[in-house]
Amino acid sequence: MIYELIVAGIMISACLAIYFEEAIYSLFSLTIMFILTALLYSLNGAVYAALFQLTMGAGALAVFFLLSEELTEKNKAKNTLKRTLLTVATSLLLVALTIFSSADNIIASFLCSVSFPSALWELRNVDVVLQGLVILTVVLGASMVLYERRRKR
Repeated sequence: MIYELIVAGIMISACLAIYFEEAIYSLFSLTIMFILTALLYSLNGAVYAALFQLTMGAGALAVFFLLSEELTEKNKAKNTLKRTLLTVATSLLLVALTIFSSADNIIASFLCSVSFPSALWELRNVDVVLQGLVILTVVLGASMVLYERRRKR
């Protein structure tokens, strides 16, 4: 039951991170998503993956925070309670579909001999390298945009 609650929290915070128009609220939702994902990894015995998730998330959040403060204009748009509740309900529907689907049995039949931590670190080497490459690209792009913006002033 705890896993389902964590997954629900991840889905809700991810949907709210996309939904919010204020950058600081989106970053807060993204922070909650990173922490809950690390908690999910930790509960499954992949402590190093949880630490990796937290450190990569902290770096990405720092870059996103600086970009949002430098590049976005302050708008006065207000999110209504109805739209926020609709977003939360949609994310809960996605969680319910995920929890009650039978995909777990199919996946479990393929990976019955591999533990979760070893599947993360032995079978997903390319994913980890590509995630680092994406974050490096974002950081380089952000620094180039900030450099050009400062040079124009």
